[in-house]
Amino acid sequence: MGRKIAGWVVSGLVGAFMLLDAGFKLIQPAPPQVAEAFQRTGWPLDLAVTLGVILLCCTVLYLIPKTSVLGAILLTAYLGGAVATNLRLHNPVFNTTFPIVFGVLAWLGVWLRERQVGQVLPIC
Repeated sequence: MGRKIAGWVVSGLVGAFMLLDAGFKLIQPAPPQVAEAFQRTGWPLDLAVTLGVILLCCTVLYLIPKTSVLGAILLTAYLGGAVATNLRLHNPVFNTTFPIVFGVLAWLGVWLRERQVGQVLPIC
């Protein structure tokens, strides 16, 4: 029972961060922080809403128990794009590893709360 609770705590933190990020991308006109981040990374600002919808869908799938593995796969892909963007721009190590840490936390949350994932990914 403690493992499942820990999994939901980790998943909840990951989900809250992703929902917040998606929400900021959905706000129109884009908040200055979002506009600046898009400008800095070279992404067109008109893709903010599209990326926000994609992230929102991935996160909702991640938070629903029956689709959590699919959601984790999709979040991993989304975060991989963030890593690639940061590497392309030669950003500091923190900017590049931050999405990697969130990807690991997303999978840790699923691994802790869904016993079947532990059978496929036997970490310990």
